[in-house]
Amino acid sequence: MSTLPPCPKCGSEYTYEDGEMFVCPECAHEWPQAAVVAEESSDALVVKDSNGNLLQDGDTVTVIKDLKVKGTSLVVKVGTKVKNIRLIEGDHDIDCKIDGIGPMQLKSEFVKKG
Repeated sequence: MSTLPPCPKCGSEYTYEDGEMFVCPECAHEWPQAAVVAEESSDALVVKDSNGNLLQDGDTVTVIKDLKVKGTSLVVKVGTKVKNIRLIEGDHDIDCKIDGIGPMQLKSEFVKKG
């Protein structure tokens, strides 16, 4: 038996097939099966910002939430622009250098492109 992918919107594991679409019974989100096949066949690292835009090395992003820097009293404020990001694998998938703070890693869910 093949395993179906979890819902990309809510993460529910109870998805089912409906024709050429996957459907989530919990949040009613529908997405095409072709999109899942395309993502699985791609070996490139896919990182998306909080709005779902694809990020690439060298992009400029803006922080959308105050972020405390672990181990210090510093805070990365909302609206801070981070230039020339580098994408990496892991939980914190953006490697960058922030003016006034220094090198650090960010989660893509707390930034938006632009």
